[in-house]
Amino acid sequence: MRRAAVPERPAPRPPLAAESPVEVPGFPVRRGLAVYILRSRKALTGLGLLVLVVGLAVLAPVIAPYPSTEMHALDRFAAPGSRYLFGTDFYGRDLFSRVLFGFRTSLLVAGLSVVFAMALGSVIGVIAGYSGGTTDTAIMRAMDILFAFPVLLLAITIVVILGPGVLTTVLAIGIVYVPIFARIGRGPTLVVREQAYIEAARALGQRAWRIVARHVLPNVSTPIFVQATINLATAILFESALSFLGLGTQPPYPSLGLMVSEGRNYLELSPWPTVFPGLAIVAAVLSFNLIGDALQEILDPRLRPTWIGS
Repeated sequence: MRRAAVPERPAPRPPLAAESPVEVPGFPVRRGLAVYILRSRKALTGLGLLVLVVGLAVLAPVIAPYPSTEMHALDRFAAPGSRYLFGTDFYGRDLFSRVLFGFRTSLLVAGLSVVFAMALGSVIGVIAGYSGGTTDTAIMRAMDILFAFPVLLLAITIVVILGPGVLTTVLAIGIVYVPIFARIGRGPTLVVREQAYIEAARALGQRAWRIVARHVLPNVSTPIFVQATINLATAILFESALSFLGLGTQPPYPSLGLMVSEGRNYLELSPWPTVFPGLAIVAAVLSFNLIGDALQEILDPRLRPTWIGS
């Protein structure tokens, strides 16, 4: 007698989308982020520089040997030494103290402008991506209009209209970055809104704003924060450029860009009023650039083999 064929066991059912974490393309959900950071030379170097810059800025009132606006008329253009670590400028002001307080100004303006742009732009992008249709088209066309202007020219125009100052600089840089965060927020939202758990939330009768706040925003936040880290570096450059042109922080308050602008007129007499603020800008920008690049490589599996294990 022929033996009856044993029926094959059915293949295991693949897990539903709602049973596993949602992965937005290019930004997968991973564990052990700290391990990747500790193995990245870029991340460690950037974090070291950032801790140094932020520490100097926060502790400026304690570390600075002189008030940032105090003048020493008899010590104009003094060379770096034990009394004046970075030397003095045309008015006899201590450059080391002014660089420390200049860090505070640059980090404050850059941080506030990026937070403003991230909050407004991300919400706009998520609303556009989740709503779709006419709302999406209208919002993104408005963002395209802002993209059409050169970023520095747009910032200068806003400052000229509203007048120079710290708050105006924050607003100008923030408006420049809003379209960038809108696009970054919209892209992943188009993917997330099609997930099964979003459909389940709609079927349960949850309101749109609640779905966006509880389910969409947490799953699209990773690329937004990476973009914020990168934009912090360019925001410091924008603040320095506007201050250099006389449209940002106004004298006598210290700003790194303003110090470079003031020192360029006396390069033949003393290069220090330009050199040290310029190096401070380089250190601040480099720290955020290194951290942003490292985060991109950590969160993008296509880039991770270029550094992991090195």
